[in-house]
Amino acid sequence: MCTVTYIPVQSSFYLTSNRDEKQVRLRAEEPKWQKFASGHLLFPKDGNAGGTWIALHENGNAMVLLNGGFVNHVSIPPYRKSRGLIFLDVFDHPRPVEAFTQIHLQKIEPFTLVIRQAEQLFEARWDGQEKAITELDVASAHIWSSVTLYSSEVIEKRKAWFDAFQQEYSETGSKEILHFHRFAGDGDGTNDVLMNRNNEMLTVSITQIHRQDELSFMHYHDLAEGKVYSQEFNHSISQLHAST
Repeated sequence: MCTVTYIPVQSSFYLTSNRDEKQVRLRAEEPKWQKFASGHLLFPKDGNAGGTWIALHENGNAMVLLNGGFVNHVSIPPYRKSRGLIFLDVFDHPRPVEAFTQIHLQKIEPFTLVIRQAEQLFEARWDGQEKAITELDVASAHIWSSVTLYSSEVIEKRKAWFDAFQQEYSETGSKEILHFHRFAGDGDGTNDVLMNRNNEMLTVSITQIHRQDELSFMHYHDLAEGKVYSQEFNHSISQLHAST
């Protein structure tokens, strides 16, 4: 996996992820709040290992995972722990960037984390040997594509699609961003944002986090089931609300 966009809009932001996975993997569970040591986390749960690739913390932090570090790598299992479970270890912390710097990652497959922590945005990468953390402009839009699925040329092409999308819409909201995540591309299903490679590797879901001053939303589009699950959270009064 996957394709991720971060788009700030006034005092809010959207963090949206297309999950590209093998068709043989078990279906993920829809997002639910779960209690951890640092507080409640909202995330869809992977059907195989029980981890996740995107989550919202009750404190307002948000994080998303992409497979691979800086370049495509050769997978050499067995690995000590799944990246989705490592994700939860990192995110179960008031400051996940600090948790990433401290966590032991030997014998963990390379990955990238996009972390919205408080009012900052970070990119944290593990290449199998070393960690790297980069602070990004929190007021600018960004796109990431997994290096395990997309060549550098395709990644640059996708950035051009993203730039064109931003120029087309003077005002951007959930509807416009989801349209990009569903339809952006040039008709090549192997590399379009909503991808499909012979029904073996394909986009199985789209998850969007929308964080406002006091309210946060998570919308989970299960493409296989054709269902949308939504969760709303009021940070000021710790109120949870779910709908399908």
